[in-house]
Amino acid sequence: MSAPLKALLVDDHPLILAALKSVVEGMGAPYRVVGVGSASAAREALAADSSFDLVLLDLNLGDANGFDLLVELRRAYPALPVVVLSASDRSSDVIRAIDLGAMGFVPKRASNEALFEALRTVMMGRIYVPPMSLRSNPKFDEQDGAAAPAGDVNAPPPRLDGVRSPLAGLTPAKLKITPRQFDVLALLLRGQSNKLIARELNVSLETVKDHVAAVLRALNVNSRTQAVLAVSQMHEPGSVPQWRRPD
Repeated sequence: MSAPLKALLVDDHPLILAALKSVVEGMGAPYRVVGVGSASAAREALAADSSFDLVLLDLNLGDANGFDLLVELRRAYPALPVVVLSASDRSSDVIRAIDLGAMGFVPKRASNEALFEALRTVMMGRIYVPPMSLRSNPKFDEQDGAAAPAGDVNAPPPRLDGVRSPLAGLTPAKLKITPRQFDVLALLLRGQSNKLIARELNVSLETVKDHVAAVLRALNVNSRTQAVLAVSQMHEPGSVPQWRRPD
């Protein structure tokens, strides 16, 4: 039997922390959960123990802004998946969390089954988001400090360092794009700029721009971050065969 996956749960409400810990450990998956009640405690836990496989992060913390802590964790531990747990289910919060590097977003009102699906999807290296309409998303609220509106096709998507691409199991035919556009999408999901994509594929910058525009049209979205979300929602529920660490 494989060793249990170790998750760090960060939530400053003791009752919610205890309840979530119980839910995750009781899902029938090999999880061991360490719960902490603050951003500072999360930093200490990660600094003292390098064996964590996953972080479950509440956005509403008493000693830190959850989005700021998310950015900090992604920079310090780029291969450690972070799943946001939030009382909010606003599309703008979902997109912002993914744009800042979260591998998943689960509203706290979601069912235990949805949380189960989210965690196993993320542990396969895929991004999980709740069902949502991508084309109707307004731009981020100004007070949230987001940098790019949904329509900015040049805004970089989240980087997926250390995890398997969400394109795993998908094909150009399934996405209704050409093989070359599929190559462009794969690089786009890795956070590559148009210039870097052009250099890697040995094509002109204008050609890359045309391919990116075609990919966004095929996915029926209008930004790179939304492309990541759209691809992540193409995997059927239950498609992950087993609990395991990403290759």
